[in-house]
Amino acid sequence: MRRLLLAILFVVATTNINAQEAKPSEVKVGDLLEIGRPDTPRYKHIDFPRPNFIIKKGGIANFKSVEGNKVVVTSVKQKKDGTLQVKIKRADGRRFFNSHTVVSADLKSALESGELSVL
Repeated sequence: MRRLLLAILFVVATTNINAQEAKPSEVKVGDLLEIGRPDTPRYKHIDFPRPNFIIKKGGIANFKSVEGNKVVVTSVKQKKDGTLQVKIKRADGRRFFNSHTVVSADLKSALESGELSVL
């Protein structure tokens, strides 16, 4: 009886673990995300352009201005190494730093680090 109960608990626990890992793959085109505060001084998993490229295109390289912005997923692509690469644009239609309309991000890593959060 104990073995049966232990086996049932093991099966339930493994399905719960697998259900929690599937969250990044649930994000699809048109979903709303929010840009959070990075753990480091710069964003690691959201591929914002370097400040010199932002300035060359006439923008202002202020990374604090993107914190808290709501963004929309425009495309989702799975790379050969298994990572999910998403392209995001601002939900209000404006540009990032007044120079770039779309940026890309590594979805799983950005969600884990808190740089992106699902709304």
